[in-house]
Amino acid sequence: MCEISKEEPLVARERSGHTAVTDGHMLYVWGGYVSVADHEVFLPNDELWLYDLESGLWEKRDMIGVIPPSMSGTCGCVVNGDFIIFGGCCDDGQTNEHYSVNLHDGKFIWRKLIHQSGSLPSPRDKLSCWVHKGRIIYFGGYGHKLLNEISDPKSFIVDEASWAEDVFWGWNNEIHEFDPERSSWTEPQTFGHVPAPRAAHASATIASKGYVCGGRIMETRTSDLYCLDFNSWTWSEIVPSTEVPLGRSWHTLTTVSDTSLFLFGGLSVDCRPMSDGWIFNLETKGWTKTEHPNQDKPRLWHSACEGRDSDVVMFGGSHDYILLVDTGHCNDAIVFQTQPYPLIRLCEDFIASHASRFHAQILCLPPKLRNSVQKRTTFFRPTKKS
Repeated sequence: MCEISKEEPLVARERSGHTAVTDGHMLYVWGGYVSVADHEVFLPNDELWLYDLESGLWEKRDMIGVIPPSMSGTCGCVVNGDFIIFGGCCDDGQTNEHYSVNLHDGKFIWRKLIHQSGSLPSPRDKLSCWVHKGRIIYFGGYGHKLLNEISDPKSFIVDEASWAEDVFWGWNNEIHEFDPERSSWTEPQTFGHVPAPRAAHASATIASKGYVCGGRIMETRTSDLYCLDFNSWTWSEIVPSTEVPLGRSWHTLTTVSDTSLFLFGGLSVDCRPMSDGWIFNLETKGWTKTEHPNQDKPRLWHSACEGRDSDVVMFGGSHDYILLVDTGHCNDAIVFQTQPYPLIRLCEDFIASHASRFHAQILCLPPKLRNSVQKRTTFFRPTKKS
């Protein structure tokens, strides 16, 4: 008798330099690249991968419309249900274009946003952004400018190893604000202690303040921490009261409470992929190194988004130095618990992880709770290892 094999669950392809956002119980992943032989290959630009944070299942949605070029190093966020991306690096180099797709209508139609007013930022990738009152605030990145566009050497540091005629590449610390409703750009004047130009840094938002940590500054990597007050446009450096993480780039910083941020991974000063996790407490201004079960999974140029109950959902990235040939890109979704779970979450997860024992009781639960537990049952179901 022939054995009928079950179809393997769909899983997003391994990648680094992608962009990912969460909206509700869903993680959305777009773009990035993989290494094939000695070439970097961008992943398809007409597909969006959806990961259900409750069930742990993936699905792929085909996209239509004005599709952006395949890219890595793009900056993405969600504003009023729209997934908006800006910048990035494609086969033609860095870009400064905006694209948007509605995540709620089920059509997944890309549209290009044409700016109506204000000065467009120069092309760049490996930047970051914050969302505040429906507007997107972009910071930093690596890109190119014409010589006559470099007005302030303190806001744009030229990469001496990369220039051609009157085109110069380098790092910046510029602030640009974009209003999606009006498709308008402004460049607010900032005050205070401005961070040095950088790229491949990490950022997070709490209330009306944006935080930026570390990144590459010319030939070094740092773990300094800055705060930008969106009401006064004032920068301030936060001087930690405790031991600080090693300098790094291509790491992530995620908001996990009203007073704390979670830092994970990245590439160290000596080009070593890291797997350490740290919590920064804004009230005590102290870093605390956290123990977690993923110490054997170093990552850089991965994504990390806030999930349910202050979970941090990490996806993809590389466990090797990405400038090496055939680097080790990943496609696992890893959940970090950063806060104690509420009682209802603990009960749901316990029942779901022992579903066979509680099968009869699960069927007797109220419909909403039963559906929730059944989705979690899928999440805890053992998967076949290849």
